[in-house]
Amino acid sequence: MRTAIVGTGGIARSHAEAIRQLGGQVQLVAAVDVDQPRLEQFREMYGVTAGYTNIKDMLASERPDLVQIATPPALHVDLSIQALEAGAWVLCEKPLCGSLAEMDRLQAAEARTGRYCAVLFQWRFGAAADHVRRLIQSHALGRPLVAVCNTLWYRDDAYYAVPWRGTWASELGGASTSQAIHIMDLLLHLLGDWSDVRAVMGTLERRIEVEDVLLAMLRFDNGALASITNSVLSPRQESYLRLDFSKATVELTTLYGYGNENWRFTALDEHDAERWATIDGTAKAAHASALAHVLECMRAGKQPLTSGSEARRTVEFMISLYKSAITGQPVRRGSIQRDDPFYSVGTREVLAT
Repeated sequence: MRTAIVGTGGIARSHAEAIRQLGGQVQLVAAVDVDQPRLEQFREMYGVTAGYTNIKDMLASERPDLVQIATPPALHVDLSIQALEAGAWVLCEKPLCGSLAEMDRLQAAEARTGRYCAVLFQWRFGAAADHVRRLIQSHALGRPLVAVCNTLWYRDDAYYAVPWRGTWASELGGASTSQAIHIMDLLLHLLGDWSDVRAVMGTLERRIEVEDVLLAMLRFDNGALASITNSVLSPRQESYLRLDFSKATVELTTLYGYGNENWRFTALDEHDAERWATIDGTAKAAHASALAHVLECMRAGKQPLTSGSEARRTVEFMISLYKSAITGQPVRRGSIQRDDPFYSVGTREVLAT
């Protein structure tokens, strides 16, 4: 497979390293960036033959099989659609988009082109997540009851000095959208459909438009209740997911990504915990695992796990979090319809009105 990376900032290096890790499965043939010096530095670092300052020229000249979008979030939708319409599949950084109307555009482009746009939710692709999901679906752990989902990270003022960060228009959100989205997506992936959410948010410390803290209470269709804490103000950084079932507790303690060693199983029957601690496979939650999944889907002609309706599910949840925090009211899944301003425009426009 021939791939191109669009956007050569910091996160593009994770994409390039993933390509290296997958060896002969995929070849990086081009890079795109409006910043010429940054583009040239990236090309030299990763041995990229072709460089372009706009995606249109790259798509016409290179005809890549896959395009990896690593630009600021506000550009994700238009760039992804351009790539789809040029015949490429897409692996796009999070957040994929800022409204359900934009999700409509992406899904329409997928249907029109027969290609898929997958969002990079790499926390779904660790071996341990697959293992835990199978245990849940087989009811081995019992009934899901309580969940704790914490993203306690630290980002200083210098981090937000980058012009596109910290604004609704370009970053599409704050701590929830840019930091906590990975572990929240994993929570939804493991526990299934949610029914309603209540949230509060604030900008307590950083000089930014978006939230630096958000707290939420979430109810799932299966009856489980979850608490969510998203922060970029926490000097002792930690990502923590705890799932309490009627027969066991499953915990993930990490920071960025995870391996099998980051999970812990506690059971009412200690022999169960010993068995569950043996995980098939060693795949980590990382860019390489997500990229490998997309390449597998391309070869098989099947839809990636984080595209289409599955991507939409997390986008709807993110928009519902913000709607609840802004309105002070609970939001039910499926309640944001086309006549709702949160459906058609970004959160910035809603706040402005």
